[in-house]
Amino acid sequence: MMRQNDLSLLLMILLLSGCAKLSPARQTSLRINTQANALQAGFSQSRIATRSFLLTTYQKFTEADKTLAIYIEGDGRSYLTRTQVSPDPTPINPLALKLAILHPNTQPVAYLARPCQYTPQALDKHCTAAVWTDQRFSEPVIRSMNEAINVLKKKSKANTLHLIGFSGGAAVAVLIAARRNDVASLATVAGDLDPNTLSNYHHTTPLTDFINPLSVISNIIHIPQQHYAGEKDRIVPAFIAEQFVNAVKGAGGLKVNRIILKNATHHTGWEEAWLDLLQDQY
Repeated sequence: MMRQNDLSLLLMILLLSGCAKLSPARQTSLRINTQANALQAGFSQSRIATRSFLLTTYQKFTEADKTLAIYIEGDGRSYLTRTQVSPDPTPINPLALKLAILHPNTQPVAYLARPCQYTPQALDKHCTAAVWTDQRFSEPVIRSMNEAINVLKKKSKANTLHLIGFSGGAAVAVLIAARRNDVASLATVAGDLDPNTLSNYHHTTPLTDFINPLSVISNIIHIPQQHYAGEKDRIVPAFIAEQFVNAVKGAGGLKVNRIILKNATHHTGWEEAWLDLLQDQY
């Protein structure tokens, strides 16, 4: 018989990966459709070589605005089952890419996939399962993502950045914002803002090679922030964002808010509300 904490872990893995009850053909179709939608919306795909990884990005640049919005993807399809690591972390339901497609055309926008997502592993010798599991918030990962952002900023001719991170990408966005001086705003969607607390909540094995967003709060208190949580999110429940916001305020942050989206789950409800939520940010 499966124990309760084993069941919780299995459900979390399936939901985070977005692969529950989907055939391989359906998974491939969803990926292709989302990428095709990005290209139809005027985005172009490119890959950026950093010291540690070859990262895939989609971007649509305009000179109408000097602030670049960068959307950072979630953890993707990290696991196939409770005990089987996925051979490819590319997300089946890339919500960050879908939100980037909705971003207003007046502002340059880029989507940044996490290491080994959308990038053929034959092109990146550093892609091992540890990268999208225990090391997904490690120093090499954060450093490489930050290097890619430097390239995107230069290509777009932007002066400042808006960082938007979904799920695990929220942790990445916070950690990157903490080491930059050009971030005009920070937004997270259903964000894993405290991996330790989330691991305890789901009774899963904690990460060992990672940087906790809570450890860099003193470096982001000056940045205006919006942290969005889904009322019905069972993967990253709303109290995670609440605790993070309280910690930022306790450290002296004045322009930080938590907003709960009614009826939203981890993956659903965000696209319909996104343009309205953007008005709160800018």
